[in-house]
Amino acid sequence: MSADIDPTEAIPQVTAEMIARAAARQAPPSEREAAAASAAPQRTAPERTAPERSVPQPPAPQPPAPPAPTPTPTRATDRPVAEQPAAPDAVLSARPGSSPFVPSEPYGDRHTSAGHIAAGHLSSLVQIPTVSVWDPQYLDHESFARHRAALATFYPRVHALQSEPAGDHGLLYRWPGRGRQDVLHPYPVVLMAHQDVAPVRFADWAGDPFSGEIRDGVVHGRGTLDDKGALVAVLDAVETLLGEGFVPERDIWLFFGADEETIGDSAQTAVRRLYELGVRPWLVLDEGGSVATDVFPGLDRRTALVGVAEKGLVGINLYTTDVGGHASTPGRWTATTRLSRAVTRVGRHRFAARVGAPTAEMLGKVAPGATGAKGATLRAVTRVAAGPLRKLAAWMLAGGGPEAAATVRTTVSVTELEGSPGANVAAATARARLDVRVAHGDTVDKTVARLRRVIRDKRVEIEVVESTEPSEVSPTDSQQFAMISEAVGAAYPDALVVPYVTPSATDARRFTPISDHVYRFSPFVMTREQRQSAHGSGEHLSVDSLSRGVHFYREVLRKIPG
Repeated sequence: MSADIDPTEAIPQVTAEMIARAAARQAPPSEREAAAASAAPQRTAPERTAPERSVPQPPAPQPPAPPAPTPTPTRATDRPVAEQPAAPDAVLSARPGSSPFVPSEPYGDRHTSAGHIAAGHLSSLVQIPTVSVWDPQYLDHESFARHRAALATFYPRVHALQSEPAGDHGLLYRWPGRGRQDVLHPYPVVLMAHQDVAPVRFADWAGDPFSGEIRDGVVHGRGTLDDKGALVAVLDAVETLLGEGFVPERDIWLFFGADEETIGDSAQTAVRRLYELGVRPWLVLDEGGSVATDVFPGLDRRTALVGVAEKGLVGINLYTTDVGGHASTPGRWTATTRLSRAVTRVGRHRFAARVGAPTAEMLGKVAPGATGAKGATLRAVTRVAAGPLRKLAAWMLAGGGPEAAATVRTTVSVTELEGSPGANVAAATARARLDVRVAHGDTVDKTVARLRRVIRDKRVEIEVVESTEPSEVSPTDSQQFAMISEAVGAAYPDALVVPYVTPSATDARRFTPISDHVYRFSPFVMTREQRQSAHGSGEHLSVDSLSRGVHFYREVLRKIPG
C-alpha cells in the first residue's frame, strides 16, 4: 500500500451552523432555545442525529464543501492560535469527576498475545532512524518516508482513514464517530504521539541503538520509550478496534508529529488545522508521565503520573568573544574562561523552589499510602505543603534528587559547549547552550532577567533562541481525568493515579489554546533507569508494558462518552 497521503482526501470543512446545533443539543434546557434561535436563520442542512446502528449511515448527497486552506507552517512564536470557548461536558449519569465505567475487557491472555504483535511493530519501527536534527538541511527525509510506509503496512485500516499531512512528515488522521461522516464532531478526542527520536551517541550504547532487538521480553533501542512505544500502542489499539467494527461515540483525531524533539512546527500546524475546521477537542492525550515504580519515598505501590500541565521552555545561547590567536599567549580573560565563569555562576545560583497546586495535590494523594520513616517524612512534607510552611515543603522536595527537584523549581542544564577549533588555538568566540525548564509561577521574561543578574557580565551575550511559557493546568475533577484513571485501572489495577507537572516539553502544549483538557501520560511501567534512558543510552520497553499500553488506549477509546 502506498505510504503517500492523498491530498484529495482532505477532511471536510465543519460549518458554524453544525457547531451551533451540536452545542444546542448538549446545552442545558434553559440555553437550548437561545442556541436554536441563533442557528435557525442559517439552516441549510438536515439536523445531525446519531443512528441506532453500530456503524455510521452513508452520508446524504450534498454539494461538495469547498476545501479548507492548508495553513503555512509557522514557528511556534508566530501568530498564536486564539483561545476558544470550553467544550461542554458529556452527559453522564454521575457528577463530573466521578466515573460510572468499569473495565470493558479485563486484561487477559489475548491482550498479552496482541502485545507480542505490537512488539514486532515497535521493533521494526525502531530500526528506522527517524532522528530529529536542529538544522533542516541534515534531516534524513528518506528515513521518515520509510517510517511512513511501514506504518501504512502495519496499520492498513488506520491508513484508509481520512488523512492529511501536518508539516513535512507529521500525520493527521480522522476516525469518524457515530453519525454522518461528512459532518465533523465539534468536540472530538485527540490521541497523540511523535515519530521522531532524539539523537544518539553510539559510543554510549552497549549495542546498536537502532537494533530493535527483542530480548528477554524487552524491546531495545532508541525511541522505544520516547515515543514510538506510545505511537505503536495507539495505532495497535485503533487498528484492532477498527477490525472489530467498533465505532467511537465521537470523532477521534490521531496526530503523529515528526519534529517534537526539535520543538518543530508540525504540532502547531495540526492545531491550526483543527482551529480552522472549528473543532474544540474534548480531550487531548499525549506522552508525558508513566507508571513509575520508585518515585515517592516510602510508597511501595506503583504510581501512574498523569501530567496535567508542563513546564515552560527557554533555549538560550551564551556567547563570549576575545581576540583569539595562539594558545601560547592567552589573555587574562579569554572567551572560554569568561564563558566558564558565566556557566559556573548559573550552576551555583539555583532558582527558588515552590510547591504549586498540582504538586500539592499529587502529594496529598500519595502520602497516605507511604510507610516507614520515609513515609512519615513524605506525610510531613504534604502537611506543610498545604499550609503556611509551603516554602519548607518545597525545600524538602528540592533535596529529594533531580526528579523531585524538577517538580518544584525552574531548572537550567548546560547541554552544549563550543570553543576553539584546535588544540593550540585560543578561541575567538565561545558558546554555551542552556536548556531552561520554567516552573509554574515563573515566566520566560522573569527567568531570562534572573539569568542576566546571576551572570552579571555585560560581555556575555544572552540570546533567546526559542521559548514557550508554562502551560495551562488541566483539571483533575473532570470527566476526562476520571476516564483516564479508569483506563489506567484496567491496564494496571494496582496503580495509584496522581496528577503532576511534566518537566519536559511535549507537543501537547500546542493544543492548550483549543482544549481545556490536555493530559500527558505514557501507559508504560518505567523505572528510574528507564526514565533516564529516554534521551540517554540503553532505552528499552518491556513487551508486557507495551501490551498493557495497547489495552489502555483500547479502554480510553471504548470509554469516550457521546
